[in-house]
Amino acid sequence: MRYAEINSSLFVKNRENFNREMSANAIAILTSNDIMPTNADDVMGFAQNNDLFYLCGIDQEETVLVLYPDAYKPENREVLFIKETNEHIKTWEGDKLTKEQAREISGVKRVEWLHDFEKILQLMAFEADTFYLGHNEHIKRVTAQMETAQDRMIAWCKKKYPLHDYKRAAKITRKLRPVKSEEEIDQIKKAVAISIDGFKKFATTLRPDINEYELEAELTYEIIRQGGVRHAFKPIVASGPNACALHYNTNDNVCKEGDMLLLDFGVCYANYNSDTTRCLPVNGKFSERQKDVYQAVLHCLKEGAKLLKPGADHAEYEKAMAGLVEEQLIKLGLLSEEAVKKQDPDKPLYKKYFMHGTAHHLGLDVHDVGLYSRPIEAGMVFTCEPGIYIPEEGIGCRLENDYLITEDGNINLTEGMPIEIEEIEALMNTK
Repeated sequence: MRYAEINSSLFVKNRENFNREMSANAIAILTSNDIMPTNADDVMGFAQNNDLFYLCGIDQEETVLVLYPDAYKPENREVLFIKETNEHIKTWEGDKLTKEQAREISGVKRVEWLHDFEKILQLMAFEADTFYLGHNEHIKRVTAQMETAQDRMIAWCKKKYPLHDYKRAAKITRKLRPVKSEEEIDQIKKAVAISIDGFKKFATTLRPDINEYELEAELTYEIIRQGGVRHAFKPIVASGPNACALHYNTNDNVCKEGDMLLLDFGVCYANYNSDTTRCLPVNGKFSERQKDVYQAVLHCLKEGAKLLKPGADHAEYEKAMAGLVEEQLIKLGLLSEEAVKKQDPDKPLYKKYFMHGTAHHLGLDVHDVGLYSRPIEAGMVFTCEPGIYIPEEGIGCRLENDYLITEDGNINLTEGMPIEIEEIEALMNTK
């Protein structure tokens, strides 16, 4: 693997916490993600199901974890199923995990081959009353039109064991995953450290007439060189008017003299992610208008980040952040104080220039699981990402840091990534 091995004690502890949340005499079944095809016989890179990874640390396809904490036989309380390899697979795909390696990574003592899953489960199933099954409940629009490994497991279990009760494993992981352990925070910090170096390389490469995709290539090189497993998401390298499209990522335009560029990217390290955004002048020096917009967004970031603390209500936080942006839009001359006073509260005027939320959970998913009706707690990691987008001026500015919530407030994990105007200009003019 590209990342340093995580001590199995993390996954042992995660399973203990998960088991405590299960109802009596229940079995939980977590499955790995599919390897997704492109065309013909080609496939995309594999990304593990994060609930499964959270509970066992196995980063390999065709993996199933079964938890049955109330099982009569101790050997049935945790069973990990992995793909059995052979010489043909080794020749074409390389090594797969051995049972001993899977034990060391996960801390699960009983490891079996996946082809024995149905037989072994049947020996336990009729002693149990309930199944907890995994499903993607987070942003269902992504998987709404496809059948996943989780969907197939649900269908199979209900056909095979129709009279059992069924519950949602995601409800438990959604409760547990938002509060990170020290081991998890360490992985996020490693992802952030790589992203800081990647940004610095990017900034010294940016210049007029360079293609956005060339900049993406430099960023990708630095991330992979330093052990980042992959981009946390397809990076947004958006120069000039492209920065006003929130999820622009074709990255196929030429960076022009006098434009500002928005870079939104993240690093995935050990399946944990960073997520940062910075804006830079293509020619190495901000114009006066760019400075004004940039400073307005930076002010919102600095003031808004102070609100990310234990006990804070997420909806109230977002409302306060919107107020900060609204004040800056008035100062920039984009809104008038009089019009704002008369606005329909259900259709606030600021949404013309600022139309997204500013704080999301960060962890195994970039938009990590967690209920936003739950007050903010120590141990959670949030982004803060205000923005102002002015299509008529070809200016889009968003700034984003990652914050660890502590009992005393928060810690900016991305403190080392230059963000002040003077820092950005100095970095870009360092050759």
